[in-house]
Formats: sequence, C-alpha cells, structure tokens
Amino acid sequence: MKLVSTPRVEYLRTLATEILNLNGRGRVIVAVDGADAAARTAFADDLAAVLDEAQMPTFRASLRYFQRSREDLGRFGADSPERFYRHGFDYSALRRVLLEPFRLGGSTGFVTQVFDPDRDSWIEPTWTTAPTDAFLVIDGEFINRSELRDAWNYRILLESEATSESDYLYQKEERPRQVASAVIDLSERHRPQRVFSDSC
Repeated sequence: MKLVSTPRVEYLRTLATEILNLNGRGRVIVAVDGADAAARTAFADDLAAVLDEAQMPTFRASLRYFQRSREDLGRFGADSPERFYRHGFDYSALRRVLLEPFRLGGSTGFVTQVFDPDRDSWIEPTWTTAPTDAFLVIDGEFINRSELRDAWNYRILLESEATSESDYLYQKEERPRQVASAVIDLSERHRPQRVFSDSC
C-alpha cells in the first residue's frame, strides 16, 4: 500500500533504500535502539511499513515480549535498575525461537512474542514462516549490547538522553552510539535527521 508522503516517510524511504542496498537478498534483521520506548516503537513500526511498501515482506518484533517473568527475575536478587539491565530479558529464548529460526530461512517457523510483561504471563506461541527474502525489524532496550550485536544486519540508534539508571549503565558499558549503523535525531519526530560522526 502506498503511504502518504510526509517528511518522516520520505526520510524512512531513504533509510530503507540504504538498508536494502547494503544487504541485498535473503533474511535481514534491523535493530532499533533508543531510550524513548514510544519513539522507538513508532519508528520501528513506520520503518516496517515503508519496507512493506517497497514490497519486501517484513515482520515486527520487540524485546519487550522477551522479558523474564517476575518469578524468574527474583533469582537474580532484589529489584533494581542494574538487575533489569543485566537480567531483564531472556536472550536465550530470543535466539532460540526468533533469531536463529528466522535466519535459517526455508519453512522454519519462528515466534515474535513469548511473554506479556504487563500481565506477567506467557503468551501461547504463534509460529510464523517467511519467504526467502524477508526483513525482521526488532526494537528494544539495550538492543545493541555486545551479546546481541552479531544478530543484526543493520543497527539504528535513536539519539536521546538516558531516562533511567539502567539506560545510563547501558550507555556507559556498551557505548551503543559507536556501533550503530545509523544515528538518528528525533527531536522533531516528524522530521528525522541523520547524525554523522567519525564512529558511524
């Protein structure tokens, strides 16, 4: 479906073209990072819509739905920003049911959600398949940390100030700006702007 042309959509079309040119064919995973959860999710949704518009089958996922349960988190000590940063997400499940099967291609099924953090309950898995050439756009907190970076073909960082102690810890330890493929200024959300530096 043809999207209404706006400065934001035009920017996303340019970004999508860059991603397509860099990655060619096959299964491609794009990670969207940023401290502002609402902005991050909206940007990932809009990028997926633009890729769909370009007739690239595109799937959406969020690290939010790979969080650990409260019971599981209790094994890692008292509630704290550091506990959430270090243990809040089940990266093993993320790789096992989403990233690895998506990469395999063919008829291998994958799951985009396993846990509902609002209800603190597991989600009945829905297995999905994709064509040979397909995109997965995934957003999430701390998504460019070292143990996940190898999973992404393209890394987007939406530039913003850290909003929590866990964000500060992430930025201090992982320096996500230095590993991003694209750093984007969303201070005007309707007019995204690329931020260029020596590190990207």
